[in-house]
Amino acid sequence: MFKKVLVANRGEIALRVIRTCKEMDIKTVAVYSQADKDSLHVRFADEAVCIGPASSAESYLSIPSIIAAAEITNADAIHPGYGFLSENAKFSKICAEHGIKFIGASPEQINGMGDKASAKDTMKKAGVPTIPGSDGLLDSLEDAIQTARKIKYPVMIKATAGGGGRGMRMVKAEDELEKAWNSARQEAGAAFGNDGMYMEKFIEEPRHIEIQIVGDNRGKACHLSERDCSIQRRHQKLVEETPSPFMTSSLRKKMGKAAIKAAEAVKYEGAGTVEFLVDKHGDFYFMEMNTRIQVEHPITEEVIMHDLIWEQIKVASGIPISGKNYEPELCAIECRINAEDPYNDFRPSPGKITNFHAPGGHGVRIDTHVYAGYTIPPYYDSMIAKLITVAQTREEALAKMRRALDEFVIEGIKTTIPFHQALFRNEDFLAGNYTTKFLEDNDLLGIK
Repeated sequence: MFKKVLVANRGEIALRVIRTCKEMDIKTVAVYSQADKDSLHVRFADEAVCIGPASSAESYLSIPSIIAAAEITNADAIHPGYGFLSENAKFSKICAEHGIKFIGASPEQINGMGDKASAKDTMKKAGVPTIPGSDGLLDSLEDAIQTARKIKYPVMIKATAGGGGRGMRMVKAEDELEKAWNSARQEAGAAFGNDGMYMEKFIEEPRHIEIQIVGDNRGKACHLSERDCSIQRRHQKLVEETPSPFMTSSLRKKMGKAAIKAAEAVKYEGAGTVEFLVDKHGDFYFMEMNTRIQVEHPITEEVIMHDLIWEQIKVASGIPISGKNYEPELCAIECRINAEDPYNDFRPSPGKITNFHAPGGHGVRIDTHVYAGYTIPPYYDSMIAKLITVAQTREEALAKMRRALDEFVIEGIKTTIPFHQALFRNEDFLAGNYTTKFLEDNDLLGIK
């Protein structure tokens, strides 16, 4: 087992990893930018190293600075959390070259699954259902036209290096294709330095359901059930729950089996997710694989009573997985609390928190790095807390969440708490009747 783990991240996920390491009697090193000197992850780590100014490029994305911090503190492993360098193949490779264990996927796995077109081809060969579309990257506009005619409209044009909805366009008819093609390529080139595009059939009334998987260095994998991530705004998740209200035992078994196939096809090591789009008929299609821990991992932990960070560290140290597949025994829901103004197009709201009261009680969990007096810097992602409730039934978990949201006090800044309060009063959401288009179709705050 590792003696000292450097956490190459910030905020709540850094604190989350530090907590598990302490329970495993592993020393921890926090790295931080000058803007994060007062963050709780810095306070609770055994050691802390400043790695640069506020800019992510000069701190949390600076591989030389992080490797140097690991070497001067004699850390024998690095946990990247999520975001930043967590799916950076170069970073994974450099860690190995310096004799430091990267608690995550290998460079080959990251590269293989990070490129969406090659990942789809790998999944096809493994027998995992994929969305009908182009065979690899599209060569030209003419190739796009011919592919769309073959798979039928509506279609989605997507950037192979994409993320967060950038480089993605839905096209309903052929006369819209050229404009969408040009704008998507331009956006992808600017955002990712790669304007490669592929095409997929547009799935109507889709749900975004992901399967949590864990694989070991012996090539074996298991699944830890599903999370429904369909409540999204501009392709960014806001609420997740498990089990999915759409799921059946039969569908879970099929999707779990497909996720294991996907993981074992690339000999995946560590915790990751296989993400699917599921249509209204229950047909599911591989979308992508995330080779890291997910923001929403706590709800899985709560329903199977198992620490996924502990599992990541265990697998990285060479301990094999049990091979057991899990089904949720409870119901859990997570709300992402962001420092954003939901009444002003979710504009970021950095600043000083003047008052902070976290909800409590049975079945309520808070993952956060903020507190009264903490100043939220404007340089990073706006998520400041995750509110999780767990109960015997979905109805009880929903009731706990409504109560917990009403009890959650954050003053001095704007937050997304009012948005969540409105969502958890919506009859369709409460009934489990929602898709990835739910927020496009529902004006929860009455401001459109």
